[in-house]
Amino acid sequence: MSALPKNQTAGYGWTAIILHWLIAALFIGQFVLGFVMVRLSSQRTAFELIQLHKSFGFLLLGLVILRIAWRLANAVPPLPRSVGPFARRMAPLVHLALYAFQLALPLSGWALVSVSVLEIPSVPFNLFVMPNLPLGESDTAESFWAATHWYLAYAGIGLVALHLAAALRHHFWLRDTVLTRMITASSHHDRE
Repeated sequence: MSALPKNQTAGYGWTAIILHWLIAALFIGQFVLGFVMVRLSSQRTAFELIQLHKSFGFLLLGLVILRIAWRLANAVPPLPRSVGPFARRMAPLVHLALYAFQLALPLSGWALVSVSVLEIPSVPFNLFVMPNLPLGESDTAESFWAATHWYLAYAGIGLVALHLAAALRHHFWLRDTVLTRMITASSHHDRE
């Protein structure tokens, strides 16, 4: 039987898998783009990259909200029997932390552009003007949200690195199905 869009007891459906990898690519890409854009000498190029960074940030926020809604509406496949008790306790906490960072990071960026005294509008992918959050503009608020966004970015990428290391450990060291079930969608006939 072909792979299903919804999660099954043997693994994740293709909807969760696509959202997972799309969000992962955007999250890492946003980190790289943010790192590069603040180090450019050309103000014009930096401005264009900042606008692109904001566009992808709003897209990331929307996808993360969709991913969380999908996860809440679908059963999470149980971990393989080979996963020990410590990892079983940690997995939900790590996933919760990843979701929290994936929400907090674009929200802090949105707050940053909302409080900026420069009042440069956010126009995601040149399609529409994204309204600012109802926050007061000030240099102090801008400094706070810039620092918050920066710290969240580095903490978030550290958490992603740990998540990746754990997935690779499961695949290459423990040789269980934790990673493969997020690569290949399950079907009714899949077995753990």
